[in-house]
Amino acid sequence: MNIGEASKASGVSAKLIRYYESIELIPPSERTDAGYRRYTANDVQVLRFIKRSRDLGFSIERIKSLLALWDDRSRKSAEVKKLARHYIAELDQDIEKLQSIRSQLQHLVEHCHGDHRPDCPIIEDLAAPHWTPLPKHH
Repeated sequence: MNIGEASKASGVSAKLIRYYESIELIPPSERTDAGYRRYTANDVQVLRFIKRSRDLGFSIERIKSLLALWDDRSRKSAEVKKLARHYIAELDQDIEKLQSIRSQLQHLVEHCHGDHRPDCPIIEDLAAPHWTPLPKHH
């Protein structure tokens, strides 16, 4: 199948398919005599794997590791689980950071009158020379 058909079958845009080839996430596609890319059902399966991995937020580097583990029939599931757990720990840190940011912003919004006066604790906080995080609200 051509790149358009592979794109439609996998849900990955043709532009992304070409990008994935350029960064060697996927091997270069076979070419027809006219130079057009040609993809197999297996190539589409790999593209779907990548798309699902990206949908879950895995980085390109992690996807490379996951693809290597997928190709390695002698792999241990413990290796895959370890990689996923490491990613979960990073997500937990990101969630905690976002919750802290949200709490700080919520605190500022609650202290802004939001009226016709120019004074605004949100702007004042952003312009403060020495920023200190607000206490976390749980």
